[in-house]
Amino acid sequence: MARLILFNKPYGVLSQFTDRGTAGSARPTLSDFIALPGVYPAGRLDLDSEGLLLLTEDGRLQARIADPQFKLAKSYLVQVEGDIAEPALEALRRGVRLKDGPTRPAEAARIPTPALWPRDPPVRFRKSVPDCWLKLTLREGRNRQVRRMTAAVGHPTLRLVRWSIGDWTVEGLQPGEWREVSAGGS
Repeated sequence: MARLILFNKPYGVLSQFTDRGTAGSARPTLSDFIALPGVYPAGRLDLDSEGLLLLTEDGRLQARIADPQFKLAKSYLVQVEGDIAEPALEALRRGVRLKDGPTRPAEAARIPTPALWPRDPPVRFRKSVPDCWLKLTLREGRNRQVRRMTAAVGHPTLRLVRWSIGDWTVEGLQPGEWREVSAGGS
């Protein structure tokens, strides 16, 4: 049976096991948290995003999770700048036009502030600029897509947490924690 690891990637951690950046940068990587030989990320999360990252040693499973052709739902909890209204949510639901073309329709809903772990460093709070939270579910995976979509409707992303991929969630895992699960889940 394929090995599947659910990892809660902290903010500021690279979604790879080595840092190929500039010499001396010493950014944290997956190897700072996971010491299992032979597993690799199925997809990625940007340095400034947090939440669920799946790792496996099974190439087919890795492709099924990461490849947009399989349309596996990925849900995000997104803190955005401003007080988002229904027209902007509806635009996200229809799909928005980005520089690289239109996005597929997304599930988008405003949600109450979720009970999440504190981010380190914290999101900068500004008294004069309100913010709110969305749950956004996509079935495609372009580079920085969630951030580009919220910006396209006038609400830049302040914090981005991937909550789930298919049936797998980050629930119960603190930043930097991981657990192994059955790969038969999603």
